[in-house]
Amino acid sequence: MEDITRDYLQALGEDIAERRDDDLRARFEELHPADIAEVFDRLEDEQVHYLWKLIDVEDRGDVLIELEEDVRETLLASLTNEEIAEEVLENIDSDDAADVVGELSEERAEKVIAQLDTENREDLLTLLRHPEGTAGALMGTELIRVELDWTVTQAVREMRRQAEEVGTVHSVYVVNSAGQLLGRLSLKRLLLEASSTRSTIGDLFREDDTQTVKVDDPDELVVQVMKKYDLVALPVVDDHNRLLGRITIDDVVDLMEEEAEKDYQLASGLSDEVESDDSLWEMTRARLPWLLIGLFGGLAGAYVIGAFDIERFPSMALFIPLIAAMGGNVGVQSAAIVVQGLAGGRTPADARLAPRLLKELSVALLNGAICAMVILGASLVLGYGWNLSVTVSLALIAVIVFAALFGTFVPLTLDRFKIDPALATGPFITTANDIIGLIIYFGIGVLMAA
Repeated sequence: MEDITRDYLQALGEDIAERRDDDLRARFEELHPADIAEVFDRLEDEQVHYLWKLIDVEDRGDVLIELEEDVRETLLASLTNEEIAEEVLENIDSDDAADVVGELSEERAEKVIAQLDTENREDLLTLLRHPEGTAGALMGTELIRVELDWTVTQAVREMRRQAEEVGTVHSVYVVNSAGQLLGRLSLKRLLLEASSTRSTIGDLFREDDTQTVKVDDPDELVVQVMKKYDLVALPVVDDHNRLLGRITIDDVVDLMEEEAEKDYQLASGLSDEVESDDSLWEMTRARLPWLLIGLFGGLAGAYVIGAFDIERFPSMALFIPLIAAMGGNVGVQSAAIVVQGLAGGRTPADARLAPRLLKELSVALLNGAICAMVILGASLVLGYGWNLSVTVSLALIAVIVFAALFGTFVPLTLDRFKIDPALATGPFITTANDIIGLIIYFGIGVLMAA
């Protein structure tokens, strides 16, 4: 892939302007669909629409699903219902086709689906019935399956027929006459260990511990299973263990990327997923809620400071930023560790709270003691006096301990109530720790002055 530099885009634009179709086709013939999509993402809409007609029809669907969401939305709007069905949906896997249809309006989706042949239409409608966030919504129906009582000859013939719809053969699944999954069959055993072409799959098959997920299992479980067992494909079954489809590693990688972006935005104080080119209203709506929370948190902090006789101890005001910053940092650190554990399945949702809090308490006490000694020595060297230095040191230990416990407790509690724990790593923790940290700081100051 040639680097997408300004010069490359300029040369491409000149070819488009001069309608050098042969040169443009030559540019894209040897490119992977993902590379073509990367080029399209950098072009103007009119240029994308022009080039779309020049790339191979069989590659168009793969290019479309790799495009940035806004580019894909604009391109889909320019295509007819028949073009979407024949040029896109019929040339991509069923799970990707379901994602594309899901981005269309309900009225248009019905018209596009009506353009498909019966088999593709039924597969797509089946996938669209599964709720978002479940294994069923992630799976595709393209797979290779053989029945236990088939002969080797029959199995090979059927596998060849099924493979026409499968881009990559990850596994050969063995089912019984009722369609229930029994396990996987090694291609090596099928090709090399059959004593004759009249041997049956049952003669070759050995039951294994094939990992599966149920069609209504949450997608978080899919990620955990594939990660734990290093799988590239995971079969999906119903409550009766009938094989319905499979989930491949590329779908899981996409899901993990989406979840990481979502958690990052939540941690940054964005309540909705936004892009840099979204409308002014969409970006404001996503950012404003947490900004208002921060605003009222700041007002609460100002009230705490105002309630304390700061004029009597003006030097205490010098350490307000330090106390607030340390509390916020420690809280976010603790919350991030818990959220990471919940996301990776290492911290069960029903884990006992007390042991986790006890561990964080121990870490916080050690970190707090070290930071307190550092600030005590630094304050004395800078000439702030013994009383103020001790006050700040004691307050720092207390704030660090509270922030660590609070940062651990909140995400575990949110997860227990089925609320995304990533919220705990954002402005919520920082704002709460700022307010309570100031209360602790001034409370210790009052006690020291008594």
